[in-house]
Amino acid sequence: MSIPFIDLKTQYARVAEQVGSGLDAVLKSGAFINGPDVARVEKRLAEYAGTRHAMGCASGTDALLMSLMAFKVGPGDAVFCPSFTFMATAEVAALLGATPVFVDIDPVSFNMDAADFERAVRAVEADDASIHPLPAHAGKLTPKAVIPVDLFGQLADYEGILPVAAAHGLYVVEDAAQAFGATVEMDGVTRRAGGFGQIACTSFFPAKPLGCYGDGGMCFTDDDELLELLQSIRVHGQGRDKYENVRLGVTGRLDTIQATVLLAKMDIFDDEVRLRQEVVRRYADLLGSIPGLTLPSVGAGRVSVFAQYCILAESTEHRAQLLERMSAAGVPSSIYYPKPLHMQPVFANLRYAAGCLPVSEDVAGRVFSIPMHPYLTMAVQKDIAAALAG
Repeated sequence: MSIPFIDLKTQYARVAEQVGSGLDAVLKSGAFINGPDVARVEKRLAEYAGTRHAMGCASGTDALLMSLMAFKVGPGDAVFCPSFTFMATAEVAALLGATPVFVDIDPVSFNMDAADFERAVRAVEADDASIHPLPAHAGKLTPKAVIPVDLFGQLADYEGILPVAAAHGLYVVEDAAQAFGATVEMDGVTRRAGGFGQIACTSFFPAKPLGCYGDGGMCFTDDDELLELLQSIRVHGQGRDKYENVRLGVTGRLDTIQATVLLAKMDIFDDEVRLRQEVVRRYADLLGSIPGLTLPSVGAGRVSVFAQYCILAESTEHRAQLLERMSAAGVPSSIYYPKPLHMQPVFANLRYAAGCLPVSEDVAGRVFSIPMHPYLTMAVQKDIAAALAG
């Protein structure tokens, strides 16, 4: 039996008719760029996230890049981000000439540790690596922005992060690439992913909880001026028309075809989030008694969309044994992420020392992921549990 890591085929069967008719309409219209469905999906997702505006773009990475460009992030600026995440989070800062300052993570949620973030900001302000590990750099850095990541489908600790950012005058760019649909109760109000920071960003890469059939992304904001700025940056810094360029920009548009796919998938999205919770509850029952496994934990008042189901083994060696067992049983697995960003070769010039962000490094050595999607059945989950139990 073949077990898919993410089952996009079963999902497609649910939306095939709507996707087919929608794509046919786009192909007949010829409106492949900025067609009507782009505006429709922007409106629908802004309403879902609880923001005034949403702007579709070509990828989650473009969303992050354009957000930092809107804040004029550049050389000499420090951009704070967790080390345990996908490359794009720090990459966009470095592409603009800014310096990523890596922050450690909470050992339970795997999201940015708010207390460690505060220490990192103070260290940059004082240019004092005794407060927190700092990257090698030429001259004193200016704290400019923070990119909290909603990792694996769970919102970051915004209760802790937002006050620190406000106290130090930092822009907040929410990286919700893995968490669209996630919620948290704050001050008696349910808030959704995409609703934090001056700008929030998400990705519609096919494997995401809400994915399209190619690359796509979106920026969310409540600020009219930021929306206008982002719209200009999205099309080569466009001014009054496409042949007036008032700033540097990119080609970052969301294709109409992808917008059409997203509209179809939004019709089943809430049900898929519900089904993900059922899958997670079954995993907890099936895996909870297996020795040496630390299962994912979701904080009180939070709903995760579980973009991945990530487990901690006892050690790197134990993880290798578990992965071998699953492979022998035909169960796919993956590791998100085997090497923290501060240890990546591309950032060797920042000269972070091994051991300087101990939680990120420990988690990277023990974490692994098993199949996770809304269409996992109890029978398949039992097979996965049996493979892990050996």
